[in-house]
Order: sequence, then structure tokens, then C-alpha cells
Amino acid sequence: MVQTLPLPLPATLVDEHRIDLAAPYTSGWGVEAEDVRTTPTGEFYALYTLWRAGPGFREVAASPAEERLAYRILTRYAPDGTVLNTALCCHDHPDGTPSAVKCSPDMSLCVLPDGKVALSGTPDRTHVLTPELDTVLAAWSMPNRPYDEEPLPGDPFVTSMSVMPSGRLLCVATEYGTHRYGNSLPNIVGLAETVPAAGHKPEVRALVSLDGSPAHQTAENDLRPHVTYAGAPVGLDNRPHSLVDHLRRDTGDSYVWSQSRLGRPAPIGAELFVVPVFARTYRGGSRGQPHAFLLVDTDGRVTGRLGGMEPWKDSPFTGHCFNLVADPHRGHAFHLNRYGLYAWTADGSLRARLATEEQQFRALTRFTPMEVSPDGTLALVHRTQHLMLRIPIPDDLTELGPVVAEALRIHTKQRTALKKEWAKAWGPVVNWHWATGGTRSHRL
Repeated sequence: MVQTLPLPLPATLVDEHRIDLAAPYTSGWGVEAEDVRTTPTGEFYALYTLWRAGPGFREVAASPAEERLAYRILTRYAPDGTVLNTALCCHDHPDGTPSAVKCSPDMSLCVLPDGKVALSGTPDRTHVLTPELDTVLAAWSMPNRPYDEEPLPGDPFVTSMSVMPSGRLLCVATEYGTHRYGNSLPNIVGLAETVPAAGHKPEVRALVSLDGSPAHQTAENDLRPHVTYAGAPVGLDNRPHSLVDHLRRDTGDSYVWSQSRLGRPAPIGAELFVVPVFARTYRGGSRGQPHAFLLVDTDGRVTGRLGGMEPWKDSPFTGHCFNLVADPHRGHAFHLNRYGLYAWTADGSLRARLATEEQQFRALTRFTPMEVSPDGTLALVHRTQHLMLRIPIPDDLTELGPVVAEALRIHTKQRTALKKEWAKAWGPVVNWHWATGGTRSHRL
């Protein structure tokens, strides 16, 4: 069943900080979706951020309307789309108490095999929450490392996690000095055999690295015992083979992959996952830069890649559309950018390309893919209307076009009906911001 669901803003939060929902984002505020994850029982979670910054806004302000904001909003939905509860984190409480969740520039969700929810971000900050989002059960955090200064003490874990069909966790960890930068960037992809919990930080077995030779590392500061390769902590000269080196050999170009970035890996099979790698971006535009969706097995071997995309015609760099999602139970992977929606099978074959130049698929340019749920539903989020669109995907990907076209038509009708119902219950929807007093919000 196609579903259209809002990303709600608690009205109490809007009122407390005197947020002008009618103001354009160019005035220094915004709402942005970050992730969606579904449980095996059909409940799902959405993570999005409410931020306010720039000239005129301060950490300590005389007026609530002038305060800088950096909220993460985590909303839990029932299978039918009913909002069950909402958690607010990453911003100080009204009395000045720090949030139990450390803020990161980018954050992601993972529903753990035991039902708990993990919230992770760069650099290697992980928080484990109850399914009801009311308590932080465990936390590992690493402070940002100032350039050319000694690192502050911390207790890192991982930057992101995804669940393999076996229940193991596909993890990404950072390393200092990646591409010779003076900070910690995602560089290691590995597997954890157990689930993080209070008093237990699992060991992550490193499988592949992005940059095989990070610079400026020391034994005192940059060896992390919980991330291992060949039985020893990753760091200095000890890490698995480099995907950048693999791509240089494969393409014969030693320069273009310098300073590339690692996307979030996605499981696509019982023992197989996809690792996105994107070449560097430029201020003047990066369309045509290479990228690769590499197929890697759980022994760290690169077995192939998702094929069929052309660097210029299908470029993910236009609009920075870097998300790739996959369904490990059916062996499907999906990518959506300004030029089309792409679908592959686990052997790397491109089975469908829905070109956004076609009228029936043009609306896809406004969406970002977030996940494929365990029952095979593709979750997209509208970037400006703050709506989640959930589309059941057919087992035969050659039938994807008619299914998506029909889902977009249904979405238009559902969106109109939702806006009318929302106005009756909570007042007018201002600039597609779904402010409501009907959600129970809890500060972490």
C-alpha cells in the first residue's frame, strides 16, 4: 500500500523558539530529513534535523527567536503511519542541561536485531536508545579533533551501522589523516558480530578501507582496540586493502580517485554489500566525475560493481544525490538522482532506469531515497514538502516503472487530502511544515 506521511514538528518546539515557519530557508533556518529505518514488525523511525544558524543567531541569546538551533527530531510511527512518539536530542534542554545525545554533522539510524534503536554520526559517535525513544541506554562519543592539536580523550565506536540478514552489523569507522586531512573521516568498513549495549562495545572486524595510507597517525592517539584487522588494532600501517587503490588499478587513473569519499554501505545479500565511492567534488560543478557502487563480500573481496550508469548522463553529483539503498532479502539496490531512479539485482545488472525527463517520473527529482524496509517497501522523502512516500516494490524490477508512476499519482491525491485533514486538526500547513500539538515529544 502506498503511504504519504508527514515529518511532524512539535508545536511546543516551534513556539518555544519562536520559529517563523513562513520564513524562507535563506533567512538562516531549515528542516532536513536524514534517515528512515523500519523494524521487522512494521514500525518505522524517521530522523530529521531542525537547524537555525547564521548572522543574527547566537548560542546564548537574549530572545528565543535569536537562539541558534541544532535539534535532531526522531519520530516513531506505527505500521499504519500513526505517529507514536517523538524524541528531541542534540540541543540543550531549556534549563541548560546538555542533551544525552552528542550532535554530529551527519547522523544515521539503525534498528538493531534486539529492537533497540542506534543513532550514529561522525566521528564514531553512537547512542543506543530504547524502542520507545525515551532513554539513552548506551553512548560512545569522540570529540572533534582540532587541526594540528593533540586529540581530546574520548570513547569512539562507529559512524554508521546497518543490519545484515544474519544479524551482524555492517559498520563504518573513521580514521584520522584520511587523504592527509587533519581530522577524522569515514575510512573503514567492517563487521560486528554482536550488538552494542550498555557495558558492551562490540569488536569491528575491518574488511576494506577507502584510503590505504592515512597520514599523521601516532600509536598513542590513533589505534582503536575495538576496530581490528589481522588480529591487531587498525591504524598506522595495519588496515585492509584500499578501495581507492582498487579503483585506480581498475580504471587506470591514479589522480581522479584522490580525495574520494565513502558513502554509507548497504547490505544487498546474505554475505554481500554495496560500498559507494564518489570522486572529489569541485566548487565549480562536479557533473561527470566518476563514482562506483562496489560489490564486496563479507571476506572483504571486491566481487564486482553495480553497472549501467554513465558518468555524465547519470551523474549523482548534480544536487549531491549520494544515497544508495538496498534490500538484502530480495537482492535489490536502488539509487535516485536528478536524472533517474536506478534499480539493480545483486549480480550488478541494471534492471530498471526511470528517467526523470519523462513527465510521469519528473516528480522524483524532489525526493531522496532513505531505505528499503524488510517487507520490500522503498521509502522516499520529499526534500521541500517534508513528506515520506512509501512504495511497495515488485519482485520483478522490470515492472518498476508502472508501479512508481502509479505511486506518484496516488501520492498527489494523498498529499492533498492530508493537507486538508491537517488544517482541520492542527491549523494551516505553513510552507509545507507539519507543526502539530498531537505528538508526545521527549527530550533526551
